[in-house]
Amino acid sequence: MTDQVQYAHKGGVAYLTLNRPDAGNAIDVPMARRLLEVVRMAEADRAVRCVVLRGNGRMFCAGGDVKALHGAGDALPALLQEILAHLHPAIACLAGMEKPVITAIHGPAAGAGIGLAAVGDIALAEPEAHFTTAYARVGLTPDGGATWLLPRLVGLRRAQELTLTNRRVSAAEAAAMGLITRVVPPGSLETEVDALAQEFAASAVGALGVAKRLLGTGTNATLERQLDAECDHIVAQGGTMESRTGLEAFAQRRKPDFQRSS
Repeated sequence: MTDQVQYAHKGGVAYLTLNRPDAGNAIDVPMARRLLEVVRMAEADRAVRCVVLRGNGRMFCAGGDVKALHGAGDALPALLQEILAHLHPAIACLAGMEKPVITAIHGPAAGAGIGLAAVGDIALAEPEAHFTTAYARVGLTPDGGATWLLPRLVGLRRAQELTLTNRRVSAAEAAAMGLITRVVPPGSLETEVDALAQEFAASAVGALGVAKRLLGTGTNATLERQLDAECDHIVAQGGTMESRTGLEAFAQRRKPDFQRSS
């Protein structure tokens, strides 16, 4: 059977591609299981310095496989539990991974697809992409990290509107409200994502990972606690080959080779 999430490693970048195009990349048990597998592969591989999550076909991700959910009948709670037993750890791993994660959204993202789109440190979208929570439409509640990600990215008031009304949000509006990073010119998503991924792969990935962790914890910390954490981390980073490489290159007015220092 074709991998429901394809894995490719090129030039220090792991490309994870949702691969159920005929089903809108809707998430069923095999896809959720495979997604967790490839996310963990990318996290564990020291040669991977950046991760890209994207989709095949017309849609980025339609969310849960509604046909499978409907067909489950009385077994629906057990099916949901099985899907989320893999999907949620995959999303948590992407969010906590100490490597930059780029999400490339080329079409609609709905339901859990919003969580997968928003979990990227950088989220780039084609102009025709759009976003909708869609859960209440089928009588279900949010998953995929939506209730954690949306309030942090767009604010509680907008998160309430998007979740309770199922309003469709265009790519341009999603960028304006902070749901995604930016909209790229038509037809340029692959080129823009590849260029950014290679830039990240050549960067100080260790330092970026620490910065990512600090940004994740800072929302819930007091200023004093966050200042202490920043102090601890920059002192520790100052003892790494990565910082030595960067400072030496700066002093010599040349480009640093962080990949050799990792």
